[in-house]
Amino acid sequence: MNKPKRYTITSALPYTNGPIHIGHLAGVYVPADIYARFLRLTGNDVVFIGGSDEHGVPITIKAKNEGVSPQDVVDKYHAIIKKSFEEFGISFDNYSRTSAKIHHETASEFFKTLYDKGAFIEETSEQLYDEQANQFLADRFVTGTCPKCGNEEAYGDQCEKCGTSLNATDLLNPKSALTGNVPTLKETKHWYLPLERYEDFLKEWILEGHKKDWKPNVYGQVKSWIDDGLRPRAVTRDLDWGIPVPVKGGEGKVLYVWFDAPIGYISSTKEWAARVGKDWEPYWKSDDTKLVHFIGKDNIVFHCIIFPAMLKSEGSFILPDNVPANEFLNLEGNKLSTSKNWAVWLPDYLLEFPNQQDVLRYALTANAPETKDNDFTWKDFQARNNNELVAIFGNFINRVVVLTNKYYEGLVPVPNELSPVDEETLAAVKAYPDVIASSIERYRFREAQQELMNLARLGNKYLADEEPWKVIKVDEERTKTIMYVALQIASALATLSEPFLPFSSAKLKSILCHSALDAESTWNDISSKNIFLPSGHKIGEAELLFSKIEDDTIQFQLDKLEASKKANETAKKVVEPQKETITFEDFAKLDIRVGTILEAEKMPKAKKLLVLKVDTGIDVRTIVSGIAESFSPEEVIGKRVTVLVNLAPRELRGVVSQGMILMTENVEGKLVFVNPDDVNVSNGLHIS
Repeated sequence: MNKPKRYTITSALPYTNGPIHIGHLAGVYVPADIYARFLRLTGNDVVFIGGSDEHGVPITIKAKNEGVSPQDVVDKYHAIIKKSFEEFGISFDNYSRTSAKIHHETASEFFKTLYDKGAFIEETSEQLYDEQANQFLADRFVTGTCPKCGNEEAYGDQCEKCGTSLNATDLLNPKSALTGNVPTLKETKHWYLPLERYEDFLKEWILEGHKKDWKPNVYGQVKSWIDDGLRPRAVTRDLDWGIPVPVKGGEGKVLYVWFDAPIGYISSTKEWAARVGKDWEPYWKSDDTKLVHFIGKDNIVFHCIIFPAMLKSEGSFILPDNVPANEFLNLEGNKLSTSKNWAVWLPDYLLEFPNQQDVLRYALTANAPETKDNDFTWKDFQARNNNELVAIFGNFINRVVVLTNKYYEGLVPVPNELSPVDEETLAAVKAYPDVIASSIERYRFREAQQELMNLARLGNKYLADEEPWKVIKVDEERTKTIMYVALQIASALATLSEPFLPFSSAKLKSILCHSALDAESTWNDISSKNIFLPSGHKIGEAELLFSKIEDDTIQFQLDKLEASKKANETAKKVVEPQKETITFEDFAKLDIRVGTILEAEKMPKAKKLLVLKVDTGIDVRTIVSGIAESFSPEEVIGKRVTVLVNLAPRELRGVVSQGMILMTENVEGKLVFVNPDDVNVSNGLHIS
């Protein structure tokens, strides 16, 4: 185990324009918390920093949409986010906010230091401008087509599909997010950080220094950026919400949020240090401090290129040792979307699954998107809980505690001579701290949690093989040894589970009465000692660590998502305006008859078309109908349909169509035939 060291751990600052959801948790906050808890348990000096990012453009958009001030928005969501993190057990040493006075002072001072050093270049350039809104369109005030991947919903600062960092003027077909208008170009002055000056430094520091220890996805994205050639990056914006540019000529401008936000890690550390009576500088300026940023993949460029360039330019700060960015988490096969309410919101989860924080932590870690995008499903969540936490971990603990109370009135028995199996089992237990630690130190939290569960499996197997409930009938002394060994495994689990399952760890420690021990076993003790619960120590009564999650609970969550999907589909539907008024004589010209489909086949090389033979009562004719995406040929044979028979024939892909089939949508939005047997319709006729 490494000797104690100083660590500064940061987690991406969430925008305060909405609550936290499972994508945030899986990508950033759960892995960061596991890492911080582990380091504390192993005797390190740790500060784990978080805070709310309150100056992003999404906040001003939210404020405009809701008719309130940006301050109203950030005050509301900062409180919600902070409370959710606390209830979920994210163990920040300090959770601050970028609207705090100490942050404004720190960010302004940082800017002025770089400004005085001549680190910026000043340029007047043309920027996108919304004439109607009378406003420059920075960042997310503008959307358009990504020039790299063609995504038509890219933002003015970044394409979230391919991860490319952009300037608003890079977008193809740009559109104002405020009015929907096509913007014009207007001159404005800004300060830029010339990133090209730092190419040699970044190549040496990252491409040579961190090729082996940084995640391939992080290293690859940074290398691509550097290989593409770095260009100046604006550090100011034409906005009225944010930290005012603190130099002459900066009137009416604010610091760009991606200059301002990472400095929030420093200001939050200052806030913490002042509160606890420590010096903040060693955590940011001492070479024996390890700085680690936990972020999502959409923030890689800012934490691996822009912020390090800022720190290097300032000159007195350490650089990040690692940036273990995760990929994205999807939900039930689809990309998480806050605007479409396709998400599992943390406040909702805490309300609907009381005292089950660890179940979500466990499921998210087991399915963590560490190397590629991964998917969260409610069925998998249920299975992880019922088949692993309940059936393996919880079952082992329950049997050990119940049998100890039944046989020995809750007292840890005095063991007799250990058998080879006992010694092998205890030796295996002693190996687990280093095995789990090795995975955590390499940011493989999914692997580390699997090893924790392997320890629980070891306990279950030991009990199943040794069968103390049978042995007690023939050999009471051997039973004492079996239960003694099983209790040592349970105690090790109580300590080693804390980074992953902090609430369950605390509950298990309470059941085992760890607080009554002269010295509670630490993480490192488990590797060096055979005894964690001494003979004669009294444990408490059995309590269930985990409870089974029933099908109806999961179905409720699936129904919520289905309701969101239907609401989104309804919102997407465009209601066609009424067509030009016709007379009764116009309508009377239509010859509409009920016919029967006799034959049907797909039109070759046509995705939507079926070729039908229809008996109209006056003849049998060919009709080409665009219904192939809703019906197979086999489904429609024998169907009675309503046909417009006096429509002029039309050739479609070499086949002459002699009429049209009338269709409509039912109450579920599905395409159905209009005929005397189909009366449950809702949305008017479709002619196919």
